[in-house]
Amino acid sequence: MTASTSEKLLSDLEARGITRAKIGGFDIDGILRGKYVSLEKLKSALGSGFGFCDVIFGWDIADVLYDNTKVTGWHTGYPDAHAVLDPSTLRDLPWEPGTVAVLADFRDERGGPHPACPRSLLRSVIAKGERMGLSAKLSCEFEFFLFEETPRSLHEKRFAGLTPLSPGMFGYSWVREGQNKKLMAAILDQMQAFDIEIEGLHTETGPGVYEAAIRYDDALRAADKAALFKVAMKQIAHEHGLSVTFMAKWNADLPGSSGHLHQSLWKDGRNIFDDASSPDRLPAALRHYVGGQIALMPELTALYSPTINAYKRYVPGVWAPLTASWGVENRTAAIRLIGLGTPGARVEYRQTAADINPYVAMAACLGAGLHGIENEVEPPPQAAGDASSAESSRLSLPRSLAEATRMLAGSQKAREILGERFVDHYVLTRDWEVRQYDRAVTDWELKRYFEAV
Repeated sequence: MTASTSEKLLSDLEARGITRAKIGGFDIDGILRGKYVSLEKLKSALGSGFGFCDVIFGWDIADVLYDNTKVTGWHTGYPDAHAVLDPSTLRDLPWEPGTVAVLADFRDERGGPHPACPRSLLRSVIAKGERMGLSAKLSCEFEFFLFEETPRSLHEKRFAGLTPLSPGMFGYSWVREGQNKKLMAAILDQMQAFDIEIEGLHTETGPGVYEAAIRYDDALRAADKAALFKVAMKQIAHEHGLSVTFMAKWNADLPGSSGHLHQSLWKDGRNIFDDASSPDRLPAALRHYVGGQIALMPELTALYSPTINAYKRYVPGVWAPLTASWGVENRTAAIRLIGLGTPGARVEYRQTAADINPYVAMAACLGAGLHGIENEVEPPPQAAGDASSAESSRLSLPRSLAEATRMLAGSQKAREILGERFVDHYVLTRDWEVRQYDRAVTDWELKRYFEAV
């Protein structure tokens, strides 16, 4: 950003009563890492970037240092990574008057994209699409559970015996939404003020569970909105004395929380998935896009399902796909095609849960789809009925993070689509996650074995 442009921006902020900024970027787990800065520091950062300790790419979701990564560690001394602000992401923080937020991309020592920066990863896949003459529009819909708990009470209760926002199973309930009308208004209004337009908000089936559908946008802005939605939702919940979780499966007795991704491809201002004249209203570009995603779905699963917990959602009967499958308006399939033959024709990617890192998941599915178009990959026959039923003709999805990580480690296609350095780093972080779980003693084990054995 030029000096004159940044001065104009800062002058406008001061005129609006803005006194500080929150700047930062997302790590490999989708956690927003950042800090407050003065407007003077913001001006400097807009002009030449700023240093940010690269330990954010050298520790896990609980701030425990990895013992196996190469991009940073004790062997490098955890130096600063160069962060570059993206002025187009500037937005007001409605719950923090006088404060704006700006997101950053991270660079490596040579000035190129940092191999562990998820936002830079998505940028690279978008650039590939642009070289093919294509642009992508995406959106995310999240399910999440709300509780009458605070951060302190969650820890004091050891995340057990929690009080949900409301009891019972009330999907699409006007009553429950109305009983929490102040919260609903805060979510809709403050998200809008935060440049995240919510198209739909409703209760799902379960105590205190809601679903929000974020309006579609160009791919990078869609990922920003999805990632920031989770951050904003935690803040709004806190302002109302509540806590929220985006875990894929927080309770074994309840449905999981999805994070479905809607996708369309555009060329010369036209949705190329919309062609009513094609056989079955399935143009070649859409067939091949789905074909690429289906073919690579098992080996990319670790990118779509990044946590140990995500695989607790992969059980029969709870709307999570178990096979690499697709179908027209079929919610049991991993990919559901919607609105065929209309301007709203799109792919709904249903494998993903609410615990995704939106940048990584969107990069993976967009990259796989572009790979399918580039190589004219035909999809298998579409699923009729329950796509998760056992059939030898369908590829099964990995059922654990350990299995998914092994498949990703052996995937040459993943390296071609997402880059060698990113995939190698990501694999090592998921290997670490698996090892942390392997050594844990769970409540289930204590209840099952403590007295009996």
